[in-house]
Amino acid sequence: MADTSDSRTPVQIEADIKRRRETLAETLDEIGVRVHPKTIVGDAKAKVAANIDHTLGRAYVGVNRVVGDVKGRFVREDGAPRLERIVPVALVAVGLVGLLALGTRRRKG
Repeated sequence: MADTSDSRTPVQIEADIKRRRETLAETLDEIGVRVHPKTIVGDAKAKVAANIDHTLGRAYVGVNRVVGDVKGRFVREDGAPRLERIVPVALVAVGLVGLLALGTRRRKG
């Protein structure tokens, strides 16, 4: 059988009850804040923003790496352009633009 004797005075029991009520009220207030629609929406927005920031950060690092690689192919470490690589690419680009212009002119004419 359980021991039902309590050595606390009525004043101590009342103080314990008051303390527990206050703790319970604080807990209920916290729960109310957590389940409030504005809190839920705010938390969801924060999570989405964090995911977007993370994704954009990863994309930035990836693009930065690609740009660095491309730059490394066309610029020497001392900053001088690598004409032996730039000139052929420029000629191909000019040729493609010329072909596109001719194709457009033939369709119109």
